[in-house]
Amino acid sequence: MDGLKPSTANSSPLTPIGFLERAATVYGSCPSIIYNDSVHTWSQTHQRCIKLASALHSMGINPGDVVSVVAPNIPAMYEMHFSVPMCGAILNTINIRLDARTISVLLGHSEAKIVFVDFQFQPLIEEAIGQLERPPALIIIEDGDEEGGRLDRSSSQLTYEALVEKGDPSFKWVRPESEWSPMILNYTSGTTSSPKGVVHCHRGIFIMTVDSLLDWTVPKQPVYLWTLPMFHANGWSYPWGIAAMGGTNICLRKFDAAIVYATIRKHGVTHMCGAPVVLNMLANAPESARVQLPHVVHILTAGAPPPASVLFRTESLGFAVSHGYGLTETAGLTVSCAWKGEWDRFPATERARLKARQGVRTLCMTEIDVVDAESGSSVTRDGSTLGEIVLRGGSILLGYLKDAESTRKSLRNGWFYTGDVGVMHPDGYMEIKDRSKDVIISGGENMSSVEIESVLYSHPAVNEGAVVARPNEFWGETPCAFVSLKDEYQKKRPLETEIIAFCRERLPHYMVPKTVIFVPELPKTSTGKVQKFVLREMAKKLGTSESPVSRM
Repeated sequence: MDGLKPSTANSSPLTPIGFLERAATVYGSCPSIIYNDSVHTWSQTHQRCIKLASALHSMGINPGDVVSVVAPNIPAMYEMHFSVPMCGAILNTINIRLDARTISVLLGHSEAKIVFVDFQFQPLIEEAIGQLERPPALIIIEDGDEEGGRLDRSSSQLTYEALVEKGDPSFKWVRPESEWSPMILNYTSGTTSSPKGVVHCHRGIFIMTVDSLLDWTVPKQPVYLWTLPMFHANGWSYPWGIAAMGGTNICLRKFDAAIVYATIRKHGVTHMCGAPVVLNMLANAPESARVQLPHVVHILTAGAPPPASVLFRTESLGFAVSHGYGLTETAGLTVSCAWKGEWDRFPATERARLKARQGVRTLCMTEIDVVDAESGSSVTRDGSTLGEIVLRGGSILLGYLKDAESTRKSLRNGWFYTGDVGVMHPDGYMEIKDRSKDVIISGGENMSSVEIESVLYSHPAVNEGAVVARPNEFWGETPCAFVSLKDEYQKKRPLETEIIAFCRERLPHYMVPKTVIFVPELPKTSTGKVQKFVLREMAKKLGTSESPVSRM
């Protein structure tokens, strides 16, 4: 077929921004965003995003400039996922739980021109930009529904709504010159204490958005509850996905189990996302906070390996849980536990065990594998041989901002090396076992902290559990468990020896925790990931165990 080649008609850059334009046409009068008692339609949201993009353009924000935002799941946060790239800029959502010094580092590293900040975090951001030689312009997001959420009218401080009002509703949004043009900058979540700037392009976000809708089989016009922070990997790309399907976004300023249950009933919520900690909070909420679900609510969970016992408890309440795996570097979930019909015949505990596996590649991910760290060869598909999880596909990051060395280490041999340790089962389903830095090596034996944690979660008194290495003079290191207890066990708490005995009955003896520390709550990032580097430091401060430990 000589002479046939790409043309401008068939090679226009892929971008998810056009999903909003289509939603305004098809679902214009339907609700797009509900927040407390306020409701916007898709036509209104489209107009507001166009006007904000226009206002940013008039302020001198050009293609390639970074615009940061520090805010919870409020309407402005949702709108900026469209309006910022609509003016050609790069959106950078920042974790609201970071301290001023860290935020200052991120703003300086990204060279952000503007930072939008929710009123509650204004003092934090003022402290952060006060540490910069070239501080970005500060724009406050007011909230009339919250106490103290409105600025003094005599203030000269520019606000989000004032900027929207200044915008031109006939502004022609800036389409990317190339689908490879950067669109998103996210900093890794902080489980390693050294965040890196992950850059994604329009093409990658488009592919991930479509993939996420296909894999979760999201129907037209879902009612989506924002229990997953939009600042975490852009809410796994669902801000654009819900627009594509003309759904309704229910925004929540903060997570509260009682409010979630009430909101599900009030608004007919059909879908929500969250880390396993969200499932755990829903399952362990006081009976007074829970309400009977009026219909099946679909929950997509990822971000950490979910214990089978947590999945079982959540589904017993009437939620339908789907499980997947992804990273900030993949813009969303690229592996999912695709369910097989024959598994429905298994007992509930076995179904939960199977669902706890991460699964197979999603439709738009080209290939996944588990490889030996030294040879790069695929590990044996036996469900026990550990290796590093590697991925290749269209939603993989472009690279790390101003960090060529990390980019080179992660993108090599045609793969993205995740740093996660897993196994491949005989049926082709992958299961994550640990972060490479969290594998415990005791007496030459590699052990998975995730496997030990799964047993801890099955103890009736345990609310949360995490396992890290504690230095040991004889074995090198041994498992140290940090445990928080359910409310009803606070006064009648189990002994350390009882937890150890419980694990000994269910694990190979060399994997049994040799130390159990009870804590009020595990240290976590705002997305629910346990900060194991904090726990490792706590374990080190316990000192080195000197006496040999029997493994019999």
